[in-house]
Order: sequence, then C-alpha cells, then structure tokens
Amino acid sequence: MALQAGIVGLPNVGKSTLFNALSSAKAQAANFPFCTIEPNVGVITVPDQRLIVLEELAHPQKVVPTTVEIVDIAGLVKGASKGEGLGNQFLGNIRNTDAIIHVLRCFDDDNVIHVDGKVDPISDKEVIDTELQLKDLDSVDKKLSRSEKAAKSGGDKDAQRGVEILKAMKTHLESGKNARSFEVSKEEKEKFLKELQLLTIKPVIYVCNVDEKSVVSGNKHTEAIKNTIQGENAQILLVSAQIESEIAVMENFEDRQLFLEDLGLTQSGVARLIQATYDLLHLSTYFTVGEKEVRAWTITKGMLAPQAAGVIHTDFERGFIRAEVIKFDDFVKYKSEAACRENGKLGVEGKDYVVEDGDIMNFRFNV
Repeated sequence: MALQAGIVGLPNVGKSTLFNALSSAKAQAANFPFCTIEPNVGVITVPDQRLIVLEELAHPQKVVPTTVEIVDIAGLVKGASKGEGLGNQFLGNIRNTDAIIHVLRCFDDDNVIHVDGKVDPISDKEVIDTELQLKDLDSVDKKLSRSEKAAKSGGDKDAQRGVEILKAMKTHLESGKNARSFEVSKEEKEKFLKELQLLTIKPVIYVCNVDEKSVVSGNKHTEAIKNTIQGENAQILLVSAQIESEIAVMENFEDRQLFLEDLGLTQSGVARLIQATYDLLHLSTYFTVGEKEVRAWTITKGMLAPQAAGVIHTDFERGFIRAEVIKFDDFVKYKSEAACRENGKLGVEGKDYVVEDGDIMNFRFNV
C-alpha cells in the first residue's frame, strides 16, 4: 500500500525546496509565487536500517524498500477555494492523499519574499485552514442538498441520520474548525463522510521550516505554532529545507552523518518526516526475505495475517492457509531462516495473528 501525502503551504514558505529534497523529482524553487504550475509527484524511499541488516545476512539479488509518494501543489493564497491564485484547481490534487504536510515559514530572511509582506506562521496557518475548510464546506453543502431530498422522499432512517451529521459538520466547519476535530463514531464517519474525501479530516503534520540555528531548539515562531495546535491532534516537526537540500546532494552516507552530527542532529528531516507520517497514519512494516529479494511491506497497525498477505497479492489473502513468522531480532541473532527454525524461533500462525512491526513473514496459501 503506497502512502501518499500532499504538501500544502503559502507561496515561498519553502515547500518546493523541501519537496526537492524529499524526492528525485525537481519542482522549480524560484523566489516568486506559482512557480509550481503543474502538480509534482515525487517518490521517496522509506529509510529503514533493518533492510541493510537483512541484506548483509541474506545476500539477496535485490532489496526493495517501501516508498512514499509526495504531491507538491502550487502555493495557496487567500481566496484559493474560490479560484484565486490558481489554488482552486490544485486543491483537488490532494483529495486522494492519505495525509497533509503543512509547511509553515518559521525563519526570517529579507532576501526571500513573503506573499503577505511579513513572517507570521500563525496567520499563514489560518489562511490555509480557512481555504481547506471552505472547500470542505462546499463538498458538505452539495452532499447535504442530495441527502435532504433522499430523507424527505421516504422513511429512510439512514438518510435522516446522514442529514443530521452533515448539518452538524457544516456548523463545525463554519465555526472555523477542521473536520478532523469533529466528533463522530468510526462507523458513521465511514458511512456518511468518507465519500466526501474532506481535506481537513485528513491527519496533518505541521512542518516548521526554520533556519539552521533553530533546527534543534526552535525559535519564537515554532513556539507560537506549538501553542496554537494544542488540542488539534496534530504533529509538529522542525525542519530546515535548506539543510535538507544540502544533504540531498551528498552521495556519501558518512558525509551526511558527519554533517548532521555537526548540527546536533541524529537523523535528517526527511527521515523524521517519513517516520512521523507513518506514526500519524498508524502504519508499520513487515519483511519478506529470500535469495531473490529482501522486501519491506507497509501495512496498517493491527492488521491480521491474511490481510497483510493480501498486500503482496490478493490471491495470498483469498487462499491464506498459515503464516510462518520470525521476529527480526531472532533473525539477526541466528542469521538465517534455517537456524531460526532449528532453534524454535519460527512460529506458525493462523488467520487471527496480528502482524507486528519488523516481523519476517512467509505465507502459505492455496487458490
């Protein structure tokens, strides 16, 4: 399951610079609004040190990591939901994404123009939130109009309940709140809201784009953002897009690590962002290990063995018989599947087994 996240932000906050560092695709990173005219999609390899360990032990012909797709869209401005600044057509490009990466400018630099003439990440956040809420409000209004007609035409209790929820959601959005803070049961969310693909219902990570000296401790702007998002059930990351762009061109791994250590960092912002996105979406990784390939697979936390098998191929889930499971640490200790089997470290699990992060899986199936 390929994870897809959409990057949003006002013009010149550093999102396209961050996008360039995140992916091999190259969006323009010019010092003026709307330099990204077409949506850019970049594919990022998910960093996982466990793959390196498994490669050293299994010596496969190839190693296949999981990937994340990042959609970079033109900088939004006030009025984007109504078509201002080309924003309206681009809002639809993130409708199918799993999460939103909201980039906020938290650095002062007179050489980089701000679309509103001043650095104020709180105001920037409010502009983006408002535009996404207005777009969601438009979607809710259209659905509400159809649902009210269905509810009036007969005694459909589901339709009547749908109207109640949509009216409540409309009030919620009109009060300036994001859909993700709207309280509704999981079942009713799936039944009445999922098809709307609301933008503000998606989980969000606020990326504070800071200068080099603020990347560890933050600054007055990042503190303001932390206070603002309390209770919003969102994550915040401090990243320097400029630093990430410098790391991206370093081919030597040791050079990258030394560079990070000099800045007081243990991981790049890219690695931290991907991990934060995984955590936000409750994802985890299992592995398949063989002579031909070592491969990482992304699943949702709590997924059962048959569904995890289905990530590889639907036939694996349909004809699932059992799963052979080795824990990552056991594989490292005994260095092979055969040795794990001999030492009683290969478990045979059925349909009710909950796959854990780092499990090494081998599925038996028949169709």
